[in-house]
Amino acid sequence: MKLAGLKSIENAHDESVWAATWIPATETRPALLMTGSLDETVKLWKPDELTLERTNTGHCLGVVSVAAHPSGSIAASASLDSFVRVFDVDSNASIATLEAPPSEVWQMQFDPKGTTLAVAGGGSASVQLWDTEKWKLIATLSIPRQEGPKPTDKNSSKKFVLSVAWSPDGKRVACGSMDGTISVFDVARAKFLHHLEGHFMPVRSLVYSPADPRVLFSASDDAHVHMYDAEGKSMIAALSGHASWVLSVDASPDGAAIATGSSDKTVRLWDLGMRAAVQTMSNHGDQVWGVTFRPPGGPGPRAGRLASVSDDKSLSLYDYS
Repeated sequence: MKLAGLKSIENAHDESVWAATWIPATETRPALLMTGSLDETVKLWKPDELTLERTNTGHCLGVVSVAAHPSGSIAASASLDSFVRVFDVDSNASIATLEAPPSEVWQMQFDPKGTTLAVAGGGSASVQLWDTEKWKLIATLSIPRQEGPKPTDKNSSKKFVLSVAWSPDGKRVACGSMDGTISVFDVARAKFLHHLEGHFMPVRSLVYSPADPRVLFSASDDAHVHMYDAEGKSMIAALSGHASWVLSVDASPDGAAIATGSSDKTVRLWDLGMRAAVQTMSNHGDQVWGVTFRPPGGPGPRAGRLASVSDDKSLSLYDYS
C-alpha cells in the first residue's frame, strides 16, 4: 500500500486549516472535500483538481470541526463561537443552527444511518446527540466523575471532550478527553460502558475500523496511536513513529490501513497487518490537523484518495493504493 501526492493547494484558506472531511457522492455529483479554518469559513473542493466549488461563511470565530451526513446532501460545521451550522451541501441553505454554551462544541460525527449527530461537548465532559430530523437534543452522554475525594473543577476540566467517533454498526459512541481517557457508550441505552486506558495526554482524534466494529484507533498528544478492542477494553497495539503530538487519525475504507497527521508536520500511512508505518509524507510546513480518506461509492473513477490539512493553510490530496 502506498500514498502518492496528487495535488497541493497553498493558501487554501487565509488562516490555519483545522478540519477536513469528505462529503459522500450523490447521484448527481462526485464526493467533495470539505475544509474548515480559523479564517471562519468552510470550503468545498472538487477532486482531483481541488477546484474550489464554494466558500461558506456564517461563523464569527474559527471553524474547529466539519461533518458530512452519509447521504451526501447535508453537512455541518462547528465553530469556536459555540454554534453548529447545519446546511444543504448543494445550495448552502441553512437547515438548522445548534447552540451550545461556550467551549462545549468540538468534534462532530453523523452516525452511519444519518439519524443522529454526535457532538463532543468540551467542558461539559459529555457527548450531545442531536436528532437529524427535527434537530432536537435527544441525549447527553456524560462521562461519570471519578470516585474519590470531593470532585474539583480541576477534575472535570481533565475530562474536557475533544473527539468523538461512531462504531460502524451505530451501536457505540466513543469520545476522547484532555486527560487521555477514552469513554465508550451504549447509544441505545444512553449508558456509559467503560474507559479505555493507555494515553496520558489529550486524545484529539478517534476512528473505528470500517472492517471491525470492535476496533477503535486513537491519536494522542503523547505521540502514539493506539488500537483498542473497544468492547473487550484491551489495547491491541501501540503504534509509535511520530515525533510529536498525533492530531488526527482516519481509517482507509478497506480497513487495511490508517493515516495520521501530526504536529511533527508529517502524514503517515500505517499498514495494520504489519502494525507499522510504511510511508511518511512531508509536504506540509506546519502541524497537520486533519487527515481524511474518501468514502467508497459514487460516479467516476473509484481510486482511493486521502486528503490532509495543516496550520500552514494548505490542503494536500494523495492517491491511496
